[in-house]
Amino acid sequence: MTDYTLSTETRTKFKAISTASIATALFKRGLRNQYIQNVAPCGQLSENMVGQAFTLRYIPAREDRNQITVFRNPDHPQRAAIEQCPEGWVLVMDSRQDARAATAGSILVTRLAMRGGAGIVSDGGFRDVAGIAALDMPAYCAKPSAPTNLTLHEAIDINVPIACGDVAVFPGDLLVGDNDGVMVIPAELVEEIAEECARMEDYEAFVLEQVLAGETIIGLYPATKDENLEKYERWRQERGK
Repeated sequence: MTDYTLSTETRTKFKAISTASIATALFKRGLRNQYIQNVAPCGQLSENMVGQAFTLRYIPAREDRNQITVFRNPDHPQRAAIEQCPEGWVLVMDSRQDARAATAGSILVTRLAMRGGAGIVSDGGFRDVAGIAALDMPAYCAKPSAPTNLTLHEAIDINVPIACGDVAVFPGDLLVGDNDGVMVIPAELVEEIAEECARMEDYEAFVLEQVLAGETIIGLYPATKDENLEKYERWRQERGK
């Protein structure tokens, strides 16, 4: 697990940064596969999900190990993950991209939200998606799924490196989710990505203003003409940025 700890200041920056900007910044550094595939928010988000990763790994269920009685065990990894995920972190589930059975439902996700979780992401299914969508905590899954997780999944490991939607997720990595999806940022890159993307978001706001005023994108987006960079600097100064 990384020693990195997300600061309140950096969390606030990422609340205003799009997954698209993060994807571009990571691509510049040679990281092409940091977008969790085939997950979507359970409901429309009013602000970004931002939090470090606390992970849960599922393996295929074997019938002799996954009877309903396993939930009598207070240390069952699925339940333990809900109770151990730190406040302000995101619970990330490796469900092998198999949504034929749920990996959590509204009661467990509500408990995570009540404990101060920053969000939950599964590349499998969720039960009670409407109830999860109503919570004041972002949640992402592949699709709704009614069958219990025990039908197909065995929760086996907590806070180990996992795959989620074809992305490697290490405990302590940063997850940022918006209405387009979820990006995974390696912990060692979080601060520099925050700085670069904050500037990128500023420039794109300037570009959008120019485009709405009728300007061409040639030489503006990306900024390949010095005159546009000079115009952007004046724009920033006028707004006290």
